[in-house]
Amino acid sequence: MGDDVTADSWISDIDMDHGPLYLAIADALEAGIRSGKLGNGFRLPPQRSLAKDLGIDFTTVTRAYAEARKRGLVEGKVGLGTYIRVEMSHTMPTRARPLPDEARRGGVVDMSMNLPPRFDDPDLTKTMRQSLARIDGDGGLSLLMRYQEPGGTHADRMAGAHYLSARIPGLTADRVLVCPGAQGAFLAIAGMLLNQGDAVCTEALTYPGFRSLASHMKMRLLPVEMDAEGMRPDSFEALCKSAAPKALYCTPTLHNPTTATMSLSRREDVLAIARTYAVPIIEDDAYGALPYTPIPPLAALAPDMVYHVASLSKALSPALRVAYVVPPDSRQVPRLVGAIRALTSMTSPITAALAREWIENGTAVRILEAIRQETAARQQIARETLPPGCFSSDPEGFHLWLRLEAPWSRGEFVDRLRGSGIGTVPSDPFAVQTPPECVRLGLGAATTRADLTQSLLSVRDLLTTLPSLSSMVI
Repeated sequence: MGDDVTADSWISDIDMDHGPLYLAIADALEAGIRSGKLGNGFRLPPQRSLAKDLGIDFTTVTRAYAEARKRGLVEGKVGLGTYIRVEMSHTMPTRARPLPDEARRGGVVDMSMNLPPRFDDPDLTKTMRQSLARIDGDGGLSLLMRYQEPGGTHADRMAGAHYLSARIPGLTADRVLVCPGAQGAFLAIAGMLLNQGDAVCTEALTYPGFRSLASHMKMRLLPVEMDAEGMRPDSFEALCKSAAPKALYCTPTLHNPTTATMSLSRREDVLAIARTYAVPIIEDDAYGALPYTPIPPLAALAPDMVYHVASLSKALSPALRVAYVVPPDSRQVPRLVGAIRALTSMTSPITAALAREWIENGTAVRILEAIRQETAARQQIARETLPPGCFSSDPEGFHLWLRLEAPWSRGEFVDRLRGSGIGTVPSDPFAVQTPPECVRLGLGAATTRADLTQSLLSVRDLLTTLPSLSSMVI
């Protein structure tokens, strides 16, 4: 039986009158495989062709193919199309296991979350679980039945100094404080340095959590213009002259969302300007542990003027709500401890103890390496799948900054992707001024590389389709 005849036979079985169309297409595929109409290795028609033949929305077909893949019916091959899986048999289950909840939100593959990718290392996973058991055995009740000291115990601060020592040489425990996540650290620092109405410089595209904090504290954010290396020194200096900012908040390494990393010379220029105008710096180093050969953080180049915040959520685990904070000098430590006590209270003793355990026994190094390797593999998938030149990325980071060309708008593109079962985030939450037509894609939320590939294929197909052809309104 030829491909065309077989294709016609299963397409004619699609029930167009009952239930969601994407499920009807997937059901027809499954029925065709069970009946023997569709053999192993059979190539499905291109998504656009099928959408045209059926007179339906292109994104409906994209979602149908994604559903078929989720059930284990088909597999996609870059440049070759979508095929019935060779290992399929007529004894297959009616429905394959759905993606785990952390990769899906409301039935959507959530690429809007910027998570470190899940790695496949059973031995390391076992070690991580054993760490939890050891903490429980070594004093779990004590950890559960006491308050944590604001700023962390001496042992936790020593662990933080050790964790940061490769990036900030000579760091000692007396200059490290432990906070309940980066957001708690930013709140404590801002509460100590800033007042209502104060102006704060930040990149024109910046971390949404800091935007929310500024709004809550009624601070004014001043957007510093950006280029391929991050914030531009000339724009920062112009704002220092005209607006007298009280602080600068920035992410010099693997900037979120643009993926930019400041060069050493750029960092030195920014620091020189900040010193000239006496502007303290809040350095968000969430991604600083990921590069194999990192550029020195601002806190290493100018320790007397930088509040360094290094969370563990991107380098080790989002579940570890732990951030290590390094103030400019030891004299600021008591003030910052007071701010932590007043504004964010304590870090969970259990998560702080787990972080310390992983750092002290070397598990943290192993986790970081596993994340790096999985990140590199997923970046390679992105480079092979998406059209070249349409996005910015860094091989050592796990998010992409996708630039849209007219006539696509960011809102319409995000909406169409959601209709295909993929969640992304437009530029709006990051923008201090007019948002660009861009979308951030997180490579880590997909549970497997195959899931990521399928999602990026949908992104690629949508990029090459006009908005007017990707939606049907009746």
